[in-house]
Amino acid sequence: MVRTVGTTTRGIIAPIIKKGDDLVPIVVDSLLNAAAGEGFQIQDNDILGITESILARAQGNYASINAIKEDIENKFPGDFGLIFPILSRNRFSILLKGIMAAKRKVYLLLSYPSDEVGNHLMSVERMDEVNIDPYTDVLDEKKYREVFGEEVSHPFTGIDYVKLYKEIGGDNIEIIFSNNPKTILNYTKDVLVASVHDRFRTKRILNSCGAEKVFGLDDILSSPVNGSGFNPEYGLLGSNLSSENEVKLFPRDSQEFVEAVQKEIKNKTGKTIEVLVYGDGAFKDPVGKIWELADPVVSPGYTQGLNGTPNEIKLKYLVDTELNHLSGSDVIEAAKNKIRTKENNLVNNASSLGTTPRQLTDLLGSLCDLTTGSGDKGTPMVYIQGYFDNFATEKK
Repeated sequence: MVRTVGTTTRGIIAPIIKKGDDLVPIVVDSLLNAAAGEGFQIQDNDILGITESILARAQGNYASINAIKEDIENKFPGDFGLIFPILSRNRFSILLKGIMAAKRKVYLLLSYPSDEVGNHLMSVERMDEVNIDPYTDVLDEKKYREVFGEEVSHPFTGIDYVKLYKEIGGDNIEIIFSNNPKTILNYTKDVLVASVHDRFRTKRILNSCGAEKVFGLDDILSSPVNGSGFNPEYGLLGSNLSSENEVKLFPRDSQEFVEAVQKEIKNKTGKTIEVLVYGDGAFKDPVGKIWELADPVVSPGYTQGLNGTPNEIKLKYLVDTELNHLSGSDVIEAAKNKIRTKENNLVNNASSLGTTPRQLTDLLGSLCDLTTGSGDKGTPMVYIQGYFDNFATEKK
């Protein structure tokens, strides 16, 4: 029988997960119940994505503002710089509350015109009008307000993040705008790097230019403070607001978890599926210009079959060039034959021109994130079938 459907993606409903829940059997049972209820079969090479949120919740990987405060006090005995945080109520404002609770003078250095993931602080057109050069110019908060106004709201959230962060910091915070991390050394030699994806480069630059203490958010709560949650690899990176006084951290031991889920599904079904834990997808919004990925990685844990990148032929390119003289069943069979006999590595091969050269986990994590949403869908698991199939795959 001819295949008529390619890749399918299903959001899987699961129970509400609480601290201490044994997540592996809950995940497996939720998938098997969905398969029985919806009439689909578990197959080898299927993919199951589990959102990082429920893994961290089951682990009880939470930390209070007070735990953040204590770790800041341990690492910074005096005033320090805090550079390049993202603009976020959910992600950073709660961390800033903990940081400022340490009662240190903080010099907050913000990148402009946007943060690392594309949230804008100011109008690029206005910058052009007044000849502000983002590569060289340093602005203080007074100059920022003179040029851009007393209310500069984010287009989606409606929040003035400079105002919000100033309110949190009060008299103990001074805000500067610059894209050069060395700027902070004019104010202090001790620095907390708050960027996500550029943190290693920023730390290296600071350490090579005379900084004395350099830590990143990945170094804060990298170990527990008075029994708090922690993440040894990412610290506070990937954390989210849980309540007004607590954050949920990125999950620990994701690799062990996905392998345990894979093993249990194998035990119960005889099938080997691939499993990943996913957080933010890696895509950019064309309207708000926001790059979605505020987590340090898309997937902190995944099974071995999800290593690598796609190895695909661009089907429409093939049909429009090499197979242009064929039609009907002839072009179908010729295209399938080209796919069956393609090389194992198509990098720099013209037939792969225009395919997506991204890590499988980044593609799949984005697909999962878009499917499960960030609100009230109640589907913290996503089941993907046929992802590794192609036009030449026969119906199973």
